[in-house]
Formats: sequence, structure tokens, C-alpha cells
Amino acid sequence: MNVERTQEGKILAKQKPDFREGRPKKFSRKQINHALSLLEKHSYKQVEDMNGISVSTLVRAKKESKADRIMN
Repeated sequence: MNVERTQEGKILAKQKPDFREGRPKKFSRKQINHALSLLEKHSYKQVEDMNGISVSTLVRAKKESKADRIMN
């Protein structure tokens, strides 16, 4: 019974134009790009302390950014 109600709710939610499935992002693309630009002059730890974005998130974003540049 709970599963049926959950599935019905998901179907209704997916019909909304602003529906996004999954966990919301903690940081915006603008914040990530700003942090990546700071990496040119600062270390990962310094950027983490300035922005509150973890080193692992910065490393992941840098890899994704590099992959995007290669693909385009």
C-alpha cells in the first residue's frame, strides 16, 4: 500500500515542469566555477577554507570540467 502511494506521488511529481529527480546540488555551478578559478592561485585546502567546498568536491569538479573541455 505504501509503495503504491509512493509510486503515484512520483508519477504526479514528474508531470510538474520543474521536477528534478534525485538529491539537490549543494553548490551552484557559479559557486563551483568560482572555486575552480581560485585554484589557479591557491591550494585546494585554501579554496576549501574560503568557500566551504570540500577538496573531494573540488577535485571531482575539476575532472568534470577538464572532461567537458576535451569533449567540446
